[in-house]
Amino acid sequence: MNWHRVTALMGKELREMRSSPSAILPVAFLVVTCIALPFVAIVLIPRITGEALGADRTIARVLAVAGTRLPGLAGLPPEAAAEAFMFQQFLFLFLVAPIVGAVSLAAYSVVGEKQGRTLEPLLTTPLTTAELLVAKVLAAFLPALAIEIGGLVVYVALTVALASPGVAATLVSGRSLVLIGLLGPFASLAALQLTIAISSRVTDPRSAQQIAVILVLPLVVMLVGQVAGAFVITSATLIAISLGLAVAWVLLVLFSVALFDRESVLTRWK
Repeated sequence: MNWHRVTALMGKELREMRSSPSAILPVAFLVVTCIALPFVAIVLIPRITGEALGADRTIARVLAVAGTRLPGLAGLPPEAAAEAFMFQQFLFLFLVAPIVGAVSLAAYSVVGEKQGRTLEPLLTTPLTTAELLVAKVLAAFLPALAIEIGGLVVYVALTVALASPGVAATLVSGRSLVLIGLLGPFASLAALQLTIAISSRVTDPRSAQQIAVILVLPLVVMLVGQVAGAFVITSATLIAISLGLAVAWVLLVLFSVALFDRESVLTRWK
């Protein structure tokens, strides 16, 4: 794979996005929602109702079982430990936002090129199919990643300002770094690569966008399952899942290349 050609196509895609900022609005909106939702649930509602978060029986039961297995909770007071536990779990939302937000960019990438009559010139260039598809995935992934990182900075800053003392420090841990730095990117890349593969075979971008649900649902199950105390996902488990997703991305690149027939795509879509 020639990364010079990949980066050249990525630059073209990113310039087109920059000329149309509204394309990344879905990602920005989802990240803002991911920031606001935890503070409404963890800070605002308990203050309005006067019921401490640590008094919730479900959270107390989960902390009794899992508190020692999650970073930084053991040395905190009960209320701060409850807040730290919930803020850590809501980090999973930041894995969902880039996938759901960027998938519209990825889904439209191939279909939009064909509809705009700009796919044919691309297919006559020296770009290989793998380079073409990987460049389109990375061009959709990088803006979403940048917005996610900005959202995480705001999330931690608001936690410092609004949560109990010591809670924000628990967010900066090896587990969080694995979650955000490994699991999130590889989940996004796998979902976007699958979206690109499907978009090469359909004429409606919405059909390809729906494929992202395949990876979004397991992430939501992880969030809900941990909050409910059904299971605890440790750093080792997150690393194993991340490695599995990395392998899945490579396999999906090969799958998307096999699925993308340059000649039939052009003739079938005329």
